[in-house]
Amino acid sequence: MTEANALFNGERGRGAAFVVYVLYIMSIPSAGILALIGLIVAYIGRADATGIGRAHIEDQIRFWWTAFWWAVAIWIAYVVGGILTVVLIGFPILLLAALASLIIMIWFTVKSIFGLIALLDGRPR
Repeated sequence: MTEANALFNGERGRGAAFVVYVLYIMSIPSAGILALIGLIVAYIGRADATGIGRAHIEDQIRFWWTAFWWAVAIWIAYVVGGILTVVLIGFPILLLAALASLIIMIWFTVKSIFGLIALLDGRPR
């Protein structure tokens, strides 16, 4: 059995986990739309996933929600910073929010890449 066949013919859910990782990695050029589609695929794939596939899908769902709530907090910081630019303190807040956005984006992508590598190696996340 080849490597590619081992990925999709093994435990249930590994194919879905693979698709979700690819969608997560491609989410930056799509402004996050593919990450949302990946979350939907993860929830659908979780229903019948077992073993390593299930572990990866659970991790994918968990770190999507972590990134989402951080993004909500960052957008609140953007709004507060925008309002406070009137008194000039908003500019550093906007700068910090932009830096935090970049860090979350990099974290999400790197975690997806490492997860994909672990999935291809047959290791749980």
